[in-house]
Amino acid sequence: MPPPPFLPPATIGILGGGQLGRMLALEARRAGYRVAIFTDESPGCPAGQFADLEINARYDDQAALARFLSAVDVVTAEFENIPDVCLQAVEGLKPLRPSRKAIHTTQHREREKLFLRDQGIACAAFRIVENLAELQQAILELGFPCVIKTAAFGYDGKGQCKVNADTDLATAWQSFEGHHAVVEQWVPFVCEISVVGARSVDGRMAVHGVVENQHAHHILDLTIAPARITPAIADQALELWEAVAVGLDYVGTMAVELFVTADDQVLVNEIAPRPHNSGHYSIDACRFNQFQQQLRAICGLTLGDPSQHSAAVMINLLGDVWPGATVHPDWSPVLNHPRAKLHLYGKAEARAKRKMGHITVLGDTLSEALESAAEIKRAIFA
Repeated sequence: MPPPPFLPPATIGILGGGQLGRMLALEARRAGYRVAIFTDESPGCPAGQFADLEINARYDDQAALARFLSAVDVVTAEFENIPDVCLQAVEGLKPLRPSRKAIHTTQHREREKLFLRDQGIACAAFRIVENLAELQQAILELGFPCVIKTAAFGYDGKGQCKVNADTDLATAWQSFEGHHAVVEQWVPFVCEISVVGARSVDGRMAVHGVVENQHAHHILDLTIAPARITPAIADQALELWEAVAVGLDYVGTMAVELFVTADDQVLVNEIAPRPHNSGHYSIDACRFNQFQQQLRAICGLTLGDPSQHSAAVMINLLGDVWPGATVHPDWSPVLNHPRAKLHLYGKAEARAKRKMGHITVLGDTLSEALESAAEIKRAIFA
C-alpha cells in the first residue's frame, strides 16, 4: 500500500531557487498548497518570489536545513547538483521525491553512465578515465572522434571537449586534470529529441509525447512538439524513458534527452531528475503540464492526462537577447500574437547564456506553429 497522499494545505519543500522551482511553486500555490524554498541563491530568487517561506543558506548549513525541514511535509528538488550530504539529511527526516538515489545517480555523469550500462539501456559507448594515459587508451578503444566530459557538474555543454585525430590530447586533458572524466564515442546523430514524463509513488507513469530539440552553442534554442519522427523512433524513445524511470524507481517528473542516429536507433544522452526546459511547452499545450505532474507525483496523487491539445514550438530566451542587464526587449511581437505566450522567470539581471524566460507558440498544425515562431523570433532576435 502506498503512503497516504499529501493534500492542501500541506507544504511542499523545494531544494533550489531557480525557474523550475518557480513554475512548480506557481502550480502548488494555485492548487492550495504552501511552498517553502531552500536555496543558496540571494533572497528574492525566482522560486522565492512565490514561496510562503524562503530560506537562503548553504546546502550544508545544518541549522538552516533543520528549520526548512521542520516547515515542510514533502521535499523535491528543482535541480540536481545538490550536495549529497544535504540529500541524505532531507531523506532521513522527510519524504524526498525523487529519491536521494535517483538524484545522486543522475547528478554525476560517471554514475549515470554506469547506471545505464548496468540496466542495459542504450547509450553511446564510453570509458571512465582519470589521467592522460587512460584517456589515450580509451580513445584507442573507442576511436575518433570522441567527447571528453567532466564526471560532475556539467550542463548546457559545459565541461565538454570534442577530440579528433588531429587534437593534442595532452592539451585537451589539461582542463580535466585531477578529475574523473567520461570519454564517449561520438554519436553521428541526425536529430536530438527528449521525453518528459512523470512516475507516481505506486509506479504508474504518464508521459508527454516525444519532442524535437534544436540547440545553439550547446544550449536549447527551440523545442518542436510533437517531434517530426517516425512512430518506430517514438516508440523507442518512450521505451527508453520508461526503462530509466523503472530502473531508478523514480517518483516525480523526469526528462530523458536522446540522440536519433542515421540508422534510426535511439540512444540516451542525459537524464534530468526534474522538469526540463524542453517540457516547458506543456504549460500551454498539454492538458496537464510537467509541473502539475511533478506536484501530483510527489504528493502521492493520481497523475493527470499528459496529452497534447495543440501543436507547439517553445523558444528559449537567453540573456543575450536583452539590450542591457536590466533593460527588457520589446515583447510586443509576442504579446500581440493571438497564439503566443510569454513566460519570464523573474531574474533581476540578464547575462549572456543565462535562461531568462521562454515563449510558447501554439498552432492548429505544427507548420502553423513553426511559421509563427519564426516570425516572432525574427522580430525579437533582430
